[in-house]
Amino acid sequence: QVQLVESGGGSVQAGGSLRLSCAVMGYIDSRRYCMAWFRQAPGKEREGVAWIYTGGGSTYYTDAVKGRFTISQDNAKNTVSLQMNSLKPEDSAMYYCAARWRSWCTMSRDEYNFWGQGTQVTVSS
Repeated sequence: QVQLVESGGGSVQAGGSLRLSCAVMGYIDSRRYCMAWFRQAPGKEREGVAWIYTGGGSTYYTDAVKGRFTISQDNAKNTVSLQMNSLKPEDSAMYYCAARWRSWCTMSRDEYNFWGQGTQVTVSS
């Protein structure tokens, strides 16, 4: 049974930074899979933020976070991180990591098989 465990959320003022981490726990029979971060604000749909392909390190960011957020991997620890800089109040949301055991990645939430429990990010103005 694979579990995703997020950490690193919290409260910060606009312009500040936070780093989220997602640990992949359990047996994984491949080193090549997709990891993504999604977020969901109250009253809004869950939206994609970024993904990384662990097999080669390719990444993708949605326009709203491009240039401010960085997704990275630590293969030795089976961990994916999201460094968030220049945070804005509109970045406030519950952030979820997700995994997809495929070699091509997507920002479509329906394509992800495993989800973490979420970690709250609050940015005040």
